[in-house]
Amino acid sequence: MHERSSVAELAAILRDGLNRYSPGEKLPSSRALVERHRVSPVTVSRALAELAAEGLVTTRPGAGAFRAEARPQARAVDTSWQEIALSAEAADDHTPRGVDASGVLATLAAPAPGVIELNGGYLHPGLQPERALAAALARAGRRPGAWGRPPMEGVTELRAWFAREIGGPGGTLADSDVLVTAGGQSALTAALRALAPPGAPVLVESPTYPGMLAAARASGLRPVPVPMDADGVRTDLLAEAFRASGARLFVCQPLFQNPTGTVLTAGRRAEVLRIARAAGAFVVEDDFARRLVHEDAPPLPPTLIADDPDGTVVHVCSLTKATSPSLRVGALAAHGPVLDRLRAIQVVDSFFVPRPLQEAALELVGSPAWNRHLRAVSGQLAVRRDALATALRRHFGGTEPSGAGPGVQVVPPGGYHFWLRLPDGTDEAALAGAALRAGVAVAPGRPYFAAEPPAPHLRLTFASAAGTAELAEGARRLRTAYDEVAGQG
Repeated sequence: MHERSSVAELAAILRDGLNRYSPGEKLPSSRALVERHRVSPVTVSRALAELAAEGLVTTRPGAGAFRAEARPQARAVDTSWQEIALSAEAADDHTPRGVDASGVLATLAAPAPGVIELNGGYLHPGLQPERALAAALARAGRRPGAWGRPPMEGVTELRAWFAREIGGPGGTLADSDVLVTAGGQSALTAALRALAPPGAPVLVESPTYPGMLAAARASGLRPVPVPMDADGVRTDLLAEAFRASGARLFVCQPLFQNPTGTVLTAGRRAEVLRIARAAGAFVVEDDFARRLVHEDAPPLPPTLIADDPDGTVVHVCSLTKATSPSLRVGALAAHGPVLDRLRAIQVVDSFFVPRPLQEAALELVGSPAWNRHLRAVSGQLAVRRDALATALRRHFGGTEPSGAGPGVQVVPPGGYHFWLRLPDGTDEAALAGAALRAGVAVAPGRPYFAAEPPAPHLRLTFASAAGTAELAEGARRLRTAYDEVAGQG
């Protein structure tokens, strides 16, 4: 059994048994708990620490663990005044201050036990490089100066690594063009705040990543959707959107777009840059999935910023998606004075990324385990993609939506999700609720649109499930849910 699950199980046992002790009464010794529950001393220590963090026990060095004294009940607080304060807006405030984070929370919340996770945004623990991360963190902690204050722009060696990765073989980026950030979401938020004032329009792909929409609205920006097709964003409509809105910013995901999985074609890549330059606008390139390419994919195109000599592109990337949700290390890259503004915003928001985390990231990407991990993930994602596609076709028929159910429109060569077009009239929220009751978590499509969606959709991920058998079972449960909702229609 994994140490982590043993700790959780022992903590649950001890938590359930606390009522046998009076407040202040001593619990059995660590040695007694080791013998009674047949676990290691480390497991006992961590389980007691978990209960102490919950305020259920207190520990005294040399004396043992004791049941904590009863805490006084919190008094009732009248917060009704906040409803007025949070909704009151100035006469010139054209952008509501409320933020809908439901689309983000759907990918962050852990499902209940027994629920198959087809809505997650991260690799399953079995795909994460846990041993390599642990070794990297241990080595990082012993580096000279690892616990000192880092450069505000990021550790020099890590900036250099990101510059090589982002700029490609042509070496289009210098170390000084890169800022280390606390993950991709932090980088996106900094870019949005740096490049557009509150109340300004920002062009976005439609559909697009809900976390970006939430960040834009939290910054007081007005997302303006630009439709997509199988080749990526519609560049004819992009040019029109710039003219009609007066926007000076476009946010896109050219590679394995979330949620559609599309790759921006070579012709449209050049058009996006040309159109943005003509509008005097920036392009934020969210390159979130480059390290999640599938083993059978064709060669990847370079980043947009690698083809941009004019400083039009601000590039965002992260190590998080390819490793662990807790390795929140990413990068912003840009040419010109915009980098000074990005740096200033990051310093104001968070000072800097903790140095031990940066050093751990540097240890990881510099070790032989890094490329082995990427190859393993590349192979596994292709296997899981095919397994889920096969299961969906088995239970729902072909790739086009019909009365029989949803259709898989794109089988992506990278990333970790499918974008399913549902038959017209399907209540996607009701279907997601029925699916959860059937034991599978899926993401409804509405949060991925900045305006009214043209059709109902679901997003399904194949990286968060335990394996191919669980993916097949998830598709079967989704069919059960679909039949339930269709039967009510």
